[in-house]
Amino acid sequence: MKSYLIKLILFVYIVFNVTLCNAQAEWPKSVTAADGTVINIYQPQAEVFAGNILKSRSAISILEKGSQEPVFGVFWSTATVETDRDKRYVTIETIKINNLKIPADSSTVEKNYIGTTLELYIPKVSGQLPLDEVLASLDQNKEETKLAGNISNRLPTVIYRSQRSMLVSIDGQPKLQKNKKWDLNVVVNSPFTIVQNKDGRFYLYGGGHWYAGPAATGPYTNTGDKVPHKMKKVARDLNKIAKKTDDMPTGEAPDYPVYDIIVSIKPAELIQSDGNPDLTPITGTSLLYVKNSDNDILVDTHTQHYYVLLSGRWYTSNALNENSQWQYVPSDQLPPDFAKIPEGSPKDDVLASVAGTEAAREAVMDAQVPQTAKIDRKAASIHVEYDGVQQFKPIEGTKMQYAVNTSSTVLLENDKYYAVDNGIWFIADNPMGPWAVSTTRPEEMDQIPPTCPVYNAKYVQVYEATPDYVYMGYTPGYLNSFVDGPTVVYGTGYNYEPWNSNYYYPRPWTWGFDMSYNPWSGWGFGAGYDYDWFDDGFGWGYGFGFGLGLGWGGWYGGGWWGGAGGYRPAYRNWHGGRFGSGSRGGYYGNTTINGDTHMHMRYNNNVYRSRQGVIPMARGNGRGFAGNNSGRGNNDVRGNNGVRGNNGIRSRGGNNIYSDRQGNIYQRGEQGQWQQRVNRSWSPVNAAANRGLEQQHQMNGRGAARTQNFQRASNFGGMRFGGGHFGGGGGHFSGGGGHGGGGHR
Repeated sequence: MKSYLIKLILFVYIVFNVTLCNAQAEWPKSVTAADGTVINIYQPQAEVFAGNILKSRSAISILEKGSQEPVFGVFWSTATVETDRDKRYVTIETIKINNLKIPADSSTVEKNYIGTTLELYIPKVSGQLPLDEVLASLDQNKEETKLAGNISNRLPTVIYRSQRSMLVSIDGQPKLQKNKKWDLNVVVNSPFTIVQNKDGRFYLYGGGHWYAGPAATGPYTNTGDKVPHKMKKVARDLNKIAKKTDDMPTGEAPDYPVYDIIVSIKPAELIQSDGNPDLTPITGTSLLYVKNSDNDILVDTHTQHYYVLLSGRWYTSNALNENSQWQYVPSDQLPPDFAKIPEGSPKDDVLASVAGTEAAREAVMDAQVPQTAKIDRKAASIHVEYDGVQQFKPIEGTKMQYAVNTSSTVLLENDKYYAVDNGIWFIADNPMGPWAVSTTRPEEMDQIPPTCPVYNAKYVQVYEATPDYVYMGYTPGYLNSFVDGPTVVYGTGYNYEPWNSNYYYPRPWTWGFDMSYNPWSGWGFGAGYDYDWFDDGFGWGYGFGFGLGLGWGGWYGGGWWGGAGGYRPAYRNWHGGRFGSGSRGGYYGNTTINGDTHMHMRYNNNVYRSRQGVIPMARGNGRGFAGNNSGRGNNDVRGNNGVRGNNGIRSRGGNNIYSDRQGNIYQRGEQGQWQQRVNRSWSPVNAAANRGLEQQHQMNGRGAARTQNFQRASNFGGMRFGGGHFGGGGGHFSGGGGHGGGGHR
């Protein structure tokens, strides 16, 4: 009975939230003008989305007071918007009607009146536009794809194992520093907890187990319960901190010891299977996939070549073993069957990395969408620390320089110092400050090459400024997600030299953690790299040591990745559970639904969210008009989401009225037939036009489906059920402290 009640509550919770989200997205929206004219506004069709500017067109119907028949038209608009990538919605702040096309016999006065009414009320009634629906309606990518270039696809060392293994990365030769609390030396240039005992032996802690070795680089073996007394104290301290951290998953951790610890002081990737590869067909293709691996390993049966996806890049080999030689394959040169992988199949998550697929198109489009913020010029601040006297190096191809001995991103141009912190630009006359919120950024920012470790800063923009506020935003490039031709990749591919002196300041990394793309939460590392293998700053903390997933260059106190930023790690599982197209897990453990294992989704990818000086975005479903965001209630004219007596037009929660770029109006009937509005009546359209309109309708439906999938996943994500693949219990922290977030423990 108890189990039944829990399932019932869960079902009601999901239905309520999904229904609420659907209600917010219903079209058309209706407004009643002062003279009684009712205007139905149909779902906007985006034409350009760049920065905080959304240019779109939308069909409207106008029903004058006393009239029984509406007239239809189209308006083109330019809106300033705020974007929340966590919740995946766009909010219209202000809107300007650039052009309005309604029947020729309408007067200029009438057109001006309609335009003014729309500008006044659209921000009030539009509510939160689902981001995925906005992206689906865009025709093509025109803006930020040109920013990225010369991304490196050179693969580091690839290691294969057929048993549960762990790749432990150290950023160069191990650097030891004393942890006063533990009275032990700690390896500070690694995201893993590695400490040295008084007898000289090294101990690695992860997944609730201790591993011992003669050197920081190993080889390591499982110690069982036989560890020095000080190691037990270290483990207790780590677990105490983990339990106090709000972002830690809940639930008991399964016991999954690792059999092979591989230590690398250079960038490397580990791919593995749980036993000999279990090759399983992918329906509708000539491809097989390794079912008992969390990595994306596929086989083309025509050539017998293996393919592996690492950080969004494809590599191929004629064998899968410890001696395999892998070569890079561009995403548009994969075997044709890669693009035929069915959505909803066990390997549909790779479609975002296959050129020509809708998933790849959507990923590239998403890479151009900024997270925006309104910055209070008086409240926002930054503190920059240097390891000794500040040192700057030239940036190739520019006249700028960047500071190398700080965890912050500091640039010098024309005797002015610029700093980027949590997506906010600051400016000063001195490298030590005082710093003020900047209304500009360096002139040569877009010329920074990816060979420079501050490359990601070019993806932070300043849009506009007032005496009190500055409007800024960053696109996923700031979080290390870059457009590389027809797909997105993680990291620049370059190996940057860290700062390693009195303090250790890491630089962005591309390789080492099986980085995989999730259409909503961005990039995260694989299930093999469970959170309880990493120290606090690396995985989950705010200012302790590394800061993986929490940024580099001052974000939450610095960090390993330079751009994983707010994109929290998306842990995966052997079963590859998913919500709809391309959804590769989230993080925070698993939930089993209808026999399939799903990862919890948790979205807090916004680096502005906890940033001092950021004005919170407007929330909620619009800001209210005439009691219920409409002229007569229920978001419509007469309570039916459509115009009464409207020649058979019915829009019950959907959008069946479309416009094209020329301003022609079309409607789609319940049987899929299309008609065009001509001379105040509807006429059938020809077959060619029908195909184009149907494609537009399908893209709109795809965007709506993605929105619903995201909402379902988000709703499940709020209810935690515990454990990940390699164990669940709390994350672990290597020694506390942190000098400016950079590895001084």
